[in-house]
Amino acid sequence: MIDRGNRKTARKRRHLRVRKKVHGTPERPRLNVFRSSKHMYAQIIDDTKGHTLVSASTVDPDLKQLENGANVEAAKKVGELIAKRAKDKGIDKVVFDRSGYVYHGRVKALAEAAREAGLNF
Repeated sequence: MIDRGNRKTARKRRHLRVRKKVHGTPERPRLNVFRSSKHMYAQIIDDTKGHTLVSASTVDPDLKQLENGANVEAAKKVGELIAKRAKDKGIDKVVFDRSGYVYHGRVKALAEAAREAGLNF
C-alpha cells in the first residue's frame, strides 16, 4: 500500500520533472492547476517575470455558490472562469501545467472546459 507521504513526494518529483521543460512566456503563459481535497485552483503565470496574470478557484466570490468545490462540476466551472478571464486580458494561447497530477478526473475536466471556452493548448 502506498503511504500518503510517499504519494505527495512522488507528485512533487513529477511536478519538478515537468517544470524543467514547461515555462510560461509573455506570448504563451503557463496554466497551472492545483487540486486540494476541498477546492480547485488555476493560475495563468508569466514565468519570465514571475507574475500571476489571471487566477480562478472554487473559493472565488464568482463561484461561491458551488455546493462542493472538489468535484468534476466545480473543476469545469473553474476552467470556464479562467478561460473567460484570460480572454478578457487578451490571452488565448497557454502551456498546460498539470503540476504532477494524473490527467484524469478533475484536472482533465478543468483543462477540457478551458479549451471549450477558448484557450488553446
